[in-house]
Amino acid sequence: MKISVCIPVFNFDVRELITELKHQIQKDSLNAEIIVIDDASDSKFIQYNQEILNLCDGFVGLEKNIGRSKIRNLFLKYSHTDYLLFLDCDGQIISDDFLKKYFDFIELNLSSQVVYGGRIAPKKPLTPNNILRWRFAVERENLPLKKRIEKPYLSFQTNNFLISKNVFEEVPFNTSVKKYGYEDLIFAMDLKAKNIPIHHIENYILNNDVESNVVYLNKVAESIDNLALLLKDKTLHSKLSEIKIVKAYLFISKVPALKFAVAKILNSFEGYFIKNLRSQNPNLTFLDLYKLLLLIKRLS
Repeated sequence: MKISVCIPVFNFDVRELITELKHQIQKDSLNAEIIVIDDASDSKFIQYNQEILNLCDGFVGLEKNIGRSKIRNLFLKYSHTDYLLFLDCDGQIISDDFLKKYFDFIELNLSSQVVYGGRIAPKKPLTPNNILRWRFAVERENLPLKKRIEKPYLSFQTNNFLISKNVFEEVPFNTSVKKYGYEDLIFAMDLKAKNIPIHHIENYILNNDVESNVVYLNKVAESIDNLALLLKDKTLHSKLSEIKIVKAYLFISKVPALKFAVAKILNSFEGYFIKNLRSQNPNLTFLDLYKLLLLIKRLS
């Protein structure tokens, strides 16, 4: 068995990540390779990452940005191994046997074809201005194994997962998802539709690039743009219906008067939501309501 460690990069310094991965491959004599595809990063990041070219088995630089889904699918062209291990470029390895854990799990569970290792956030936000993204990660994303296995598809994320090449060829990422947000859920639901199970293990990556409140709110708006685009395709409703915000939207949409009333109320609070979410004590319920407001606006 051989694994390709696949790292899509955009405007991030991956020298530390690649160095640690190479160290673990050599230390544990693992049958693994490292492939990096740079999605048209700014020149300063390209220059930083030139330093680790000799540590990679493949380093591809794209002249034009193709987005989060297409770049992951592109690894199929450059990987010639049994499994692909996808890691986000902003992750930090915190275990000295991180790669070996994936090898050990597959060797003991040969039928497993998709494995998610999980993620954790720093113990505290970098600054008070980073608290919104940090709080969302801690309370909503970085679930313990016991919680993740209760809803294996909904709790799946693309920052740290292993997939067999055969399955990935059958179920690639949906390339209609071009911006930030929900590409991981659509991918998980595509796996579910094919009755391909997602296995969860404790093999965490530290998400150490937590955006500021303002930057994260911009990314939230971008993710709602994605979600609205996906919802316009009614064939995807069944795959999206388990998302809390989609459930709420579809419920109020059954009664136009109710949808109008909810939109009017939420719209009157929009400024308050934004002020709170940019503050040093953001309320995640307000974030949910703000997302619902944005979705109503995008689909009106």
